[in-house]
Amino acid sequence: MLVPMLLIFGVMYLLVIRPQSKRAKDTQKMLSELKKGDEVVTTGGIIGRISGIKDTEITLQVQEGVRLRIQRSAVTGRLKTSSDSPKTEAKTS
Repeated sequence: MLVPMLLIFGVMYLLVIRPQSKRAKDTQKMLSELKKGDEVVTTGGIIGRISGIKDTEITLQVQEGVRLRIQRSAVTGRLKTSSDSPKTEAKTS
């Protein structure tokens, strides 16, 4: 009776708990590494550039002259910018 319960818990740990805690850890790391100038997307789908950072609050510039104050935890991801991607050069023949 005890062995099947341990087996079920082990499978649940490997399939649910471990990946979820890894995702949460990665998200916390991303939130702590945010800096002014990063382009981010929020839980509401708003895309903007960070123009100011406080402890729990971020100011996003979504358009020239339009700034939004949001909670840091509302940021779901950082967008790739052109400076983040490797530059490719066109070959001339």
